[in-house]
Amino acid sequence: MANPCEKGETVCRLIYQWTGSEPLAESSDVLVTKPLAVLGLLLLALVVRWVAHRLIDRVVRRAAHAALPPRVGERIGLDRLGFQPPVRRLQRAEAMGGLFKSVVTGLIVAVFGTMMLSEIGVDIAPIIASAGIVGIALGFGAQSLVKDFLSGIFIILEDQYGVGDSVDLGEAIGTVEAVSMRMTRVRDVNGTVWYVPNGEIVRVGNQSQNWARTVLDVSVAYHEDLARVRRVLADVAHSLWEEEDFKHQVIEEPSVWGVQDLGPDGVTVRVVLKTTPGEQWAIAREMRERIKARFDHEGIEMPFPQRVVWQRTDAGDGTGSGADTGTRHTGVTPSNEDAS
Repeated sequence: MANPCEKGETVCRLIYQWTGSEPLAESSDVLVTKPLAVLGLLLLALVVRWVAHRLIDRVVRRAAHAALPPRVGERIGLDRLGFQPPVRRLQRAEAMGGLFKSVVTGLIVAVFGTMMLSEIGVDIAPIIASAGIVGIALGFGAQSLVKDFLSGIFIILEDQYGVGDSVDLGEAIGTVEAVSMRMTRVRDVNGTVWYVPNGEIVRVGNQSQNWARTVLDVSVAYHEDLARVRRVLADVAHSLWEEEDFKHQVIEEPSVWGVQDLGPDGVTVRVVLKTTPGEQWAIAREMRERIKARFDHEGIEMPFPQRVVWQRTDAGDGTGSGADTGTRHTGVTPSNEDAS
């Protein structure tokens, strides 16, 4: 009896040797070889998916606990407040992990599914050609959409900003109300809502990340003792820092940097306070009130606009040919009501 198996068909020859049945040997490719190949591909896909998901979980854990390195926390004083990495960071890392897992699973299903179809005899050339056409169509017709999604992925992954942050996105400046893969919604101080495509964001200024700083430029008159002014400002800022109501807002001892500018009306002295995110504006308002009250108590004069006016008079025989003389007047520039 002739061997029904072709050269190289090991499974067929083994079945023929064991059973001696030609029909069973001829059908071994359908009954044994292809199912085993499909099963092997399925097991390999599951292993690849498990390894990829484990790697993604590891990256997610690192991203979730890397919001604020310990050295940074010690340097800016957040450790004395019992600061912990924000919950938002953990939620965003988990959301990105879920997204990447879905993408990886989709790719694995597409690749290994195509290989399985090829094993069972399905012509995969039209499938590959269709995928190429779809890719070209997306590349030409949805460039901005793809750009928005890719930018959104990196915004969320890198935690550039999140809901509740005060950001500067260029023309849109305000508080972030929502962040999606394609769009960021920002509400400005006037209540206007801005919808900014993520792909159009070329730079981000986040005023609410990790810590913030209150910068106050205080002007005083030229005749004031600047050393005394600096001592008064340092005392006002230090008393605010030590108060129980503000110890969780001001995270580092304030500092008076000194003279910032010599203006036409007075001298500008700068004082700075490091604060928790989003509290810099409230601290600035409180400091302005206290500085005004303390300056009034200490008799420190804040500058006001002054002008020098020269009044021209002609001396001589009344023909205007004599030498000019003038009187110098210094005072406050009058308002419109006073001038009238």
